[in-house]
Amino acid sequence: MARAPRLTESASAVFAVLAQAGTATRPQLASLARLSKPTVSSAVAELEGVHLAAHSGTSSGATGRSAAVYRLGPAAGAVLAVDLGPALTRVRGCALDGTLLAEATGPRDEAADVVRDALAALPPDAPLRTIVVAVGDVTAPQRMRPATAKAGPVFDAVTVALPPGVPVHLENNVNCAALAELHEGAARGRHTFGYLRIGVGIGLGIVVGGQVLAGANGAAGELARLPYPWDDGQEPRHEALEEYIGSRSLLRRAAEAWPESDGSCPRTAERLFALAAQGSATARAVVARHAVDVGRLAAAVTAVLDPGLLVLGGSTGAYPQLLPGVRAELERLSWPTEVVSSQVGELGTVVGAARLAVARGVQTVTQAARTKD
Repeated sequence: MARAPRLTESASAVFAVLAQAGTATRPQLASLARLSKPTVSSAVAELEGVHLAAHSGTSSGATGRSAAVYRLGPAAGAVLAVDLGPALTRVRGCALDGTLLAEATGPRDEAADVVRDALAALPPDAPLRTIVVAVGDVTAPQRMRPATAKAGPVFDAVTVALPPGVPVHLENNVNCAALAELHEGAARGRHTFGYLRIGVGIGLGIVVGGQVLAGANGAAGELARLPYPWDDGQEPRHEALEEYIGSRSLLRRAAEAWPESDGSCPRTAERLFALAAQGSATARAVVARHAVDVGRLAAAVTAVLDPGLLVLGGSTGAYPQLLPGVRAELERLSWPTEVVSSQVGELGTVVGAARLAVARGVQTVTQAARTKD
């Protein structure tokens, strides 16, 4: 990994705002960085000297004067985001201003090859600053691998494909998707909400004050650990709630209820919801029951967090057909809470992971400031 050059504090500040803005003139950079125009001119010259900023044309103002426009330079580099999903691996490579440079998708068991394809598509002269890997496990800052064995072999295979010396950060996949909803999806303009993922597993991304709540162990929102069942004569089992609400159990319940007269039983959630949309009474009944179950889980979340907004996502949770039943059950059991469907869909995790990777990449460049101005 190419080391970022050491910068003055003013150059670091200007680089950070330029990365966020994408392109800007020196007066705009001065306003965004809250620095004087002479200081910004010196900082831009410093950044140009080490190829972290580059001239990108001119802009005419209201007075008719033209101003030089700047963008990030070739030495700013790139970042990589990897979503190790239950079925698919999705990878995105981005510049430090968030511009998409490369992407690749493939089966989970071919994750290493998917990563290699994305790396090969990045500009060859762009140093890789950081890598974020989103996994379906509890992660914490001090851990550099999943806390459980769920993603272990696949994660190990991916690390072999990663360039040596580049910092690798693990992030929880649901938290990444919550960030995507916050910045680009259904929760834009909302600083406090819950992202409830229902799919093969279940999970909750908690956003408070615009920040994802991780918890003391990095395990905030691990709904699979809620005690279930909780009744006389029944002992809670490990991750039993996830087993009950997850898509595998949903399809099993559909198979148990499916009459021969309705033809072949749906083998995927996508097919089940499609049949429900087409008017199949059995499919609609199964979906309605699932909505009630999700609504009860949403009521438990709301009783604790009172988030004001819940975004439903995941391979089954994102279907708008669930909304009426979820809303009704939540209204029956808990506080008034808005419930909406995800707007970023299946790309949410890799989109959120890429946003985190960009932020960390900018940090690697700006944290080496050496002197005050």
